[in-house]
Amino acid sequence: MEKTIHICQGTSCEAMGSHIIKEAFERELSVLNLDRVTVDFTGCHGLCQLGPVVIIRPGDTFYGRVKTEDVPEIVDSHIKKGIIVERLCYLCSQTQKHIPRYQDIPFYKHQRRVVLSNCGQINPEQIDDYLSKDGYNGLKKALSSLTPLKVIDMVKCSGLRGRGGGGFPTGRKWESCQKVQDEIKYVICNADEGDPGAFMDRSVLEGDPQSVIEGMAIAGYAVGAKKGYIYVRAEYPLAVKRSKIAIAQAREKGFLGKNILGSGFDFDIEIFQGAGAFICGESTALVLSIEGKRGMPKPLPRPRTTEEGLWGKPTLLNNVKTFATIPRIIINGSEWFRRMGTTESPGTAVFALTGNITNCGLIEVPMGITLREIIYDIGGGIPDGKNFKAVQIGGPSGGCLPFDLLHLPVDFDSLKNFGAMMGSGGMVILNEEDCMVDVAMYFLQFTKNESCGKCTPCREGSKQMFRILKKIVQGEASRDDLELLEELALVIRDSSLCGLGQSAPNPVLTTLKYFRDEYIAHIEEKRCPAGRCPALKHYYILAEKCKGCTRCLKSCPTGAISGEAQKVHVIDDSLCTRCGLCLSDCPFDAIELEA
Repeated sequence: MEKTIHICQGTSCEAMGSHIIKEAFERELSVLNLDRVTVDFTGCHGLCQLGPVVIIRPGDTFYGRVKTEDVPEIVDSHIKKGIIVERLCYLCSQTQKHIPRYQDIPFYKHQRRVVLSNCGQINPEQIDDYLSKDGYNGLKKALSSLTPLKVIDMVKCSGLRGRGGGGFPTGRKWESCQKVQDEIKYVICNADEGDPGAFMDRSVLEGDPQSVIEGMAIAGYAVGAKKGYIYVRAEYPLAVKRSKIAIAQAREKGFLGKNILGSGFDFDIEIFQGAGAFICGESTALVLSIEGKRGMPKPLPRPRTTEEGLWGKPTLLNNVKTFATIPRIIINGSEWFRRMGTTESPGTAVFALTGNITNCGLIEVPMGITLREIIYDIGGGIPDGKNFKAVQIGGPSGGCLPFDLLHLPVDFDSLKNFGAMMGSGGMVILNEEDCMVDVAMYFLQFTKNESCGKCTPCREGSKQMFRILKKIVQGEASRDDLELLEELALVIRDSSLCGLGQSAPNPVLTTLKYFRDEYIAHIEEKRCPAGRCPALKHYYILAEKCKGCTRCLKSCPTGAISGEAQKVHVIDDSLCTRCGLCLSDCPFDAIELEA
């Protein structure tokens, strides 16, 4: 039976040398004259931490962290003899057993893949691979048997909500754009994904760009637009490259351009590379950026982009994942989509699962799944025997939710009720060694730096909040500072111009709500409970254990340690930079950290 060796060449695996692995397989097969074996590449499989990932089909055998020296063994054992190389298969942290089959790995077993259904399954640079997976059947169906209004009605009935984070009903947005009478309209795909730790949109464009193009073409037909733009940040070179290839191939096959499939419908797409400003994820700022202007939100009140968007024309703007979902809805029907997820949040959600979690990577789950199921069933729990502390969900403007809320269903409304949000899909897991004040400061620093500066609450307020958080982690704050921090957060939330400023205080507000005791410890006890904040660490030399070997004295970069050979040494706390070198270098465990 003919076999196919699929090698992941998403950004993560590519960075770990998957292209070299592919070349090694091709050389090995060529030497052995195994011409009935095909070597090909795919987009991201999701389990990024085990890259480079190799899948051998049929059988869907999963090999992780493959090195060039492993290639001859895989070819000789698996390809020639049919014997799986077990040591390279997924190792379950709970059972300590290897799991060879892709679908049996807990990380994949508990997912429901719709947007990611082709990622890791097809070569994203070959349109024929996409066509073999029902590609463009949605567009064919729309153009041949559905009116624009019927397409919009199907999207409305599906209950699909925008996957960019806002959760606005997609069908209502399409209907609003369709109703505006204008000969010129635009469709824009927002791929300006700038959240720390987020790589969902990038991975879809790298692994299945044709699904996005097809979704945009269907949208163009539905609302009456002839031109589309994919707004993608220039820091995503692989996504840009594969999107360009996909657009060219779609044109060649007649799925883009003039008179698509003989229907009389004209639609084409262009790539626009953004400069990496986080604020350009906001719709009006994104539109201004394409127009060649500085990306800044337009002041309220303002017309919706569906009424007056790009160059003053009606513009439909949706996220990568929203467009990638559309062809599936058109092919399978609205009821099929509604059977997944919840009543108010149908379908699936894509997350980048990162942080202190056993299985890091890209996941897609049905809406309504609990945080506990994601973290423990899919994520495999917290590694190294550590305890779960919090999950930061929704990107830098999301909220931090504690252990007591692990039962919470993941959907637009449930998360919002507890101070978090879906956002674009970032999910960072924190353990007992993470300081929640430090975490809040980290995310606030990002939003502070990314503020466009147009409105005072966001521009100045975020700076003041960051200044107070810095005082707290340095042990210099008072109770009055804590009260001012909370007051500032509420003012910024309620008075900022756009969604960035309005949601920027979320990490602070949720950590104050669920982890206030940590703030109090920093302020009143001058202590970081997690032992994370350097200014609140204090190193001591235990006289009864110190042998005067001078190793710590020699390793200290600031001269904070003094003492003679074979006599007890002393640390001058005022000179200590809390680097920890003395602690790691002492052979007698004579140095302790008080946090």
